[in-house]
Amino acid sequence: MKIRIIACICLLLSALIYSCQSDSSIEFKQYYSAGALVYKSHCQNCHGIKGEGLAALIPPLTDTSALKKYQTKLPCIIQNGLKGKITVVGKDFDGTMPAAGLAPIEIAQVITYVGNSFGNKLGVVTGDDVGVALGKCN
Repeated sequence: MKIRIIACICLLLSALIYSCQSDSSIEFKQYYSAGALVYKSHCQNCHGIKGEGLAALIPPLTDTSALKKYQTKLPCIIQNGLKGKITVVGKDFDGTMPAAGLAPIEIAQVITYVGNSFGNKLGVVTGDDVGVALGKCN
């Protein structure tokens, strides 16, 4: 009987905690958790489990300043791929990143995940943000 009462109290507390979250907090968690799955299936093979990259071939995703520098271009880079030089953590990388073939919402999710993982804290990037950025791709 005590166990049932404790379980009910825990369930009620969980519901209360969830209902007390702001809409922006819930949105962030949705983008972040979905982005983790997108990262794992589309990005992790090259950029690494911890975003560490691959020596001089593939840049790491751990440099918050580089993510900020390229933040408006990231949707285009993910959508269309990248050829040519890019500077990350003070190092030049001159390889080719293939287009990921992701939908705009998946791009927003993975940018939110990367932008808030590996020591980064950049906040949420929405599907609308990505849509605007993709409209400006060269």
